[in-house]
Amino acid sequence: MSVKLQAGERLDDLMKSGRKIIQNENEFCFSMDSVLIAHFPIFKRRYKVLDLGTGTGVIPLLIADEVQKIVAIELNSRMAETARRNVELNNLTEKITVLEGDYRQHREIFRAESFDLVIANPPYVPVKDGDSNKLHGVARARHEFTATLEDVVTAARFVLKFHGVFCMIHLASRLCEIVDTLHRHQLEMKRLQIIQPKFGRNANLIMIEAIVGANSGSLQILPPLVVHENDNSYTSDIKKIYGLEE
Repeated sequence: MSVKLQAGERLDDLMKSGRKIIQNENEFCFSMDSVLIAHFPIFKRRYKVLDLGTGTGVIPLLIADEVQKIVAIELNSRMAETARRNVELNNLTEKITVLEGDYRQHREIFRAESFDLVIANPPYVPVKDGDSNKLHGVARARHEFTATLEDVVTAARFVLKFHGVFCMIHLASRLCEIVDTLHRHQLEMKRLQIIQPKFGRNANLIMIEAIVGANSGSLQILPPLVVHENDNSYTSDIKKIYGLEE
């Protein structure tokens, strides 16, 4: 399919099944975080998946071969439209549905317990008093202006079936808060992986898998995922995720 790019747009190669993605340099472009969380879940072919806050639709494009059906929701109307164009560009309209909407209104948008898996790469940073007028662009997108941790977990729990799976990437520094929020919503963490920027550095991000209604205990803590070697090149684990291994 031919691509007609608009002002400020570029076409990127996802290095996955020949797929491309349109992104607007004036909007929030996807980061490595989205790629990492897209490779974290243990998928099953029958899964119906919900992507909370899809942006330009990168996660659905990356996981489309692994599952039966994906619904992606995005609050920003321009990004939702770009996500729809990306689905059409990659001939995935029969598998991926993009909704423009606010997942905090999950009860009005979705049926309860209608998904097998929810994926989220949400805003990470709580908004402090006085911050709202200081932050712009990417920095604003990373703060909890439109959805808090509580909002994300609440929406995930509402749509997930019993024993459904919730996967999320978030700040390592908020792990205690994340565990508490999951418990209050009947979600039990079952897999945890920390992400380090370099070997020997403190973890800055975590990826979690939690199961609705699971028994406590039996948490699997995976080996750390390190992003960069000391010379700033990607580690072999990151190259494998990106399909860059020679």
